[in-house]
This record gives sequence, C-alpha cells and structure tokens, in this order.
Amino acid sequence: MRSMNRATGTLAATIGLSILLTSCTTATPEPSAPPASDHAVTDQADAPFGTPRAVATGLNAPWSVVFLDGTPLISERDSGRILELADDGSTREIGTVAGIDHAGEGGLLGMTVGDGRLYVYSTGTDGNRIQRYDVTGAPGSLALGDAMTILDEIPSASYHDGGRLAFGADGMLYATTGDAGQGSAAQDLDSLGGKILRMTIDGEVPDDNPFADSLVYSYGHRNPQGLSWADDGTMFATEFGQNTWDELNIITPGANYGWPTVEGIANNDDFTDPVQQWGPSIASPSGMTHLDGTLFIANLRGTVLRTVPVADPTASTDYYSGEYGRIRDVTVTPDGTIWFITNNTDGRGEPDADDDRLIEVTWG
Repeated sequence: MRSMNRATGTLAATIGLSILLTSCTTATPEPSAPPASDHAVTDQADAPFGTPRAVATGLNAPWSVVFLDGTPLISERDSGRILELADDGSTREIGTVAGIDHAGEGGLLGMTVGDGRLYVYSTGTDGNRIQRYDVTGAPGSLALGDAMTILDEIPSASYHDGGRLAFGADGMLYATTGDAGQGSAAQDLDSLGGKILRMTIDGEVPDDNPFADSLVYSYGHRNPQGLSWADDGTMFATEFGQNTWDELNIITPGANYGWPTVEGIANNDDFTDPVQQWGPSIASPSGMTHLDGTLFIANLRGTVLRTVPVADPTASTDYYSGEYGRIRDVTVTPDGTIWFITNNTDGRGEPDADDDRLIEVTWG
C-alpha cells in the first residue's frame, strides 16, 4: 500500500497542524443518524451575494452546466438531452446522447469544454464512458455532432458513478469515477472505478502520470463528484461518503484516499486525509467551482450552497439552507457570477412547480 503524507500539495503544507479534526472511522455503517460536522461552519451568514434570480426553470434532472464559447449548455441525466440556454431563459435541445442507461444515479452526467469541443461523461450499457463531440452552428441553432468515444468500460452501476469532467491548467482532462458499489475496486490500481483519472484530450495516458501506463491520478475514492483548482494550482475534490463522513480533499498525484478501508479522517500514514468532513445529512457534496479564493460546493441532501475559503479549507459557510432543495452543480459564468442548478426532479427531492431551476447570484 502506498504511504502518503497528509500534508499534501502546496496548500496542504500550509494547513499542517491547523486541522483539528481527529475522528477516525471505518466504512462500517453506523446504526444511528450521521454525526454533526466537526468543522468550523457558519450557517446562513450575511451573504456577500446579490439577490438570487431564476435564469431557467422547468429543467428535468439537470446534472451539469458548462459554457461553449459563452453559450450555456445543460445536461439532463435521465433524458440524455443536452440543452442550449438562451438569454431569455428558454432552452432548446441541441442533441441527445445515444445509448444512455439512466437507471438510478447513472445517465448523462458531467460535461466540460476543451479545444472548442464538448466532452461528456455518461452511462452506457457497457459501463460509463467519456465521449467527445463537435458542436456546429451559431447560438440559437447549435447542433451536437457525432460521438467520438475516448474512454469506455469505466465501472458503472445504479449508484456511485462519479461523473465529473474538468480540464486542468495543464491541458489534461480529469474525470471522477465512482466505485460502482464495489468498494474493493477503489484500491485496485488495475480498475478505473473509485478513482480520479487524468488523460490527454484523446484519452491517452500522459507521460507524467503517477503510475506507469495508467490513467489513475489518485485512488481510494468512493464517489467523487466535484473537481476544482485554486489559483495556485491546488486541486480539490468533493466525495460522497457512506454513512459517516462526506469529504473535501486536496488531490495530489498517486495519493490513496483510503476507501473502503477508512471513511473520513483516519490519522493513518497509509492514506491521505480530507481537509474537511461533514455528516452526510448536511452535505452530499456534488459539483464544485472556484472564484476569487473561495470554493463553492453544491450539496444535495444538505440542501445548501457551501463556501470554503482556500486559505483555510477547514472552515465553511452555508447559504440558502433548504431554500432551493437539492443542489447538484455550481459554476462560474464568463462574466463572473455564480450559477447553481437544483436537482429536485431526480426522484429524491420534493420539486416545486418551477423545478428544476438554474439560479444566478453575484458573489462579492
């Protein structure tokens, strides 16, 4: 087993002993309700936000929102549709991802944009896959081209599918994958499940990946769904735990984050500990973005938009507690505002008449 130091990366070295969380837990479920978070959290503070407004309504289980040359695109998990959002809040379908298996948590999941093309993570009949699309036409008449599969046979199931895609400043494509309900896969370096993967735009292994001839960048993950980088290059990921702790991790190449041997902070030199953990009842962290030294985390079960200062990732502040229901993704628009999407129509929420919604707020 690879031994890793908990003080990881540029930022983690500055955290050092400031992490006061010392709880240790295994993957064994607890019979009681999840414990409260033991981090420094402020709830419903006076928000440095403007007044929230609905940019779009009536969405069907949206999962990801990205910008292609300034035009917003939204993925719908169950329908497999990719929608173009107009300035007036109306949407139009630019295409449907073929061969979607949308049982449970699977379906059309994350998207990202790189080299002018759209990259899509979805669940097919033979596993999760990453596909690349050219998008033709002008805003208002965009059309999805043919799919080019760059990676397939990623373990899939009706739960724990990961699904987030993002390009790093290094030009490489990163993908989060879940353990697909098989915890042992997360520790198996020959499996793509329970990992964060790093690849070229064509799905090839970069020469400087931590394991030779392997797409694996980090391992020991249960169901990571958020990826973001701070201005100094520090990489963060959010992760769904089992019954005890959800996590915010600093990701370093080759690190082992412990699942299924441990969940949350373990104080074990064989594993890299999270910099913050929450009980699942107040978290279930999905999408994440970064703006001006602050991480923004969308939370499903916790029904909050949570902010974490990069300078002290052991602290956090919650906004909009319970106001919008389940929140799936959050992103920064080209003009610097925050957008987040609700996820109340996915079968686990209690949708209002306007759900699901895309909400805009101004930060700072």
